[in-house]
Amino acid sequence: MSEQTYEKYWSLTNAFTNYNSEKFLKTLKICLNFIKENTEEPYSEEKYERLQQAVNFDTINDISVRKRINQLVKLGFISSQLIAYNEDSLAYLEAKTNKRRASLLSKIVYSSSKLNASVKEDSQLHQINFLLKTLEEVGKLHIDDIIGLMQVDISKIKKGYLSSQELEAVKLQAQNIHFQERKYNQISHFLNLLRKLDDLLIVGEELYFEEDAQVIFAQELQKISNKRDGYLHRIYKNQLKEESFEKLGSVQCMLERLSYPSLVASHIKPFIVSDEKEAYDSNNGLLLSRNMDILFDQGYISFLDNGEIIYCNTLTDALKEHLNFYNLDSIFFNEERLKYLRYHRENILKSGA
Repeated sequence: MSEQTYEKYWSLTNAFTNYNSEKFLKTLKICLNFIKENTEEPYSEEKYERLQQAVNFDTINDISVRKRINQLVKLGFISSQLIAYNEDSLAYLEAKTNKRRASLLSKIVYSSSKLNASVKEDSQLHQINFLLKTLEEVGKLHIDDIIGLMQVDISKIKKGYLSSQELEAVKLQAQNIHFQERKYNQISHFLNLLRKLDDLLIVGEELYFEEDAQVIFAQELQKISNKRDGYLHRIYKNQLKEESFEKLGSVQCMLERLSYPSLVASHIKPFIVSDEKEAYDSNNGLLLSRNMDILFDQGYISFLDNGEIIYCNTLTDALKEHLNFYNLDSIFFNEERLKYLRYHRENILKSGA
């Protein structure tokens, strides 16, 4: 199998991870207005350049501007060649609540998303639909299964889904070529999208249709759902942001010490196994960038009591070398957080560390 074949995958590199953010909505509004105003004009590089100039309302680099526009194409809000847009995109823009937008997002993504499309090139492949049909076939998808699916050329699968046996094969292929280690950023974006879609539920590291999960987990799942309090979680994240500001001078990733537009309040002891006190204890958390969160959350990295980073040896040498630049500063350590970190090393960190 050639290296070029390895790199053919479901590509979702996001400029935005928060689809309710002011910048996402402003970008969407600019694109919809531009398409309406220029609907009779055929596509050209000059037309695309004009849209890029309009979208660059906060003076970012050209690559980031193109990512913003291409993300809207991939998700299905607007079409390739800038010739049309999904009618629900207008409703999404005008929605009064995040809950209403969440419902519209699911409809837009299911009907129109094409993860391998771009402004310049259209695609007829609907990867989300393929994933959902596979989920219907096999009942549940582990994150490793989803990663395997991300390298499948669905144009060659006429039945529109994979069987359990076929899924096992692509999962092993992904592991053999270290797909997750090389594409963890794109995988993080894709999982972030799945978490936003209606009727899907990730329990631990497995994706279910919500109705199926209710049957399978019954009272246990209800207990978890009842425990997840949105207001308390916002307080929990705000406490981590305040801690970061107090100790670093601004709200930054506690590991990379960079100020990202969006940061994750990452549980050290996973929420799903935490009791009520642990779930919202800010000591049971680190404020991390999306990239660092997916590595920490899935047990590819952890930290010793002196803050030294440790990692699973299945990571690529290049990624290990990159991670060696970082350590968790002792300013974030206290007795309670060290207890949580010991739990993470003993129970979450993958073997081979």
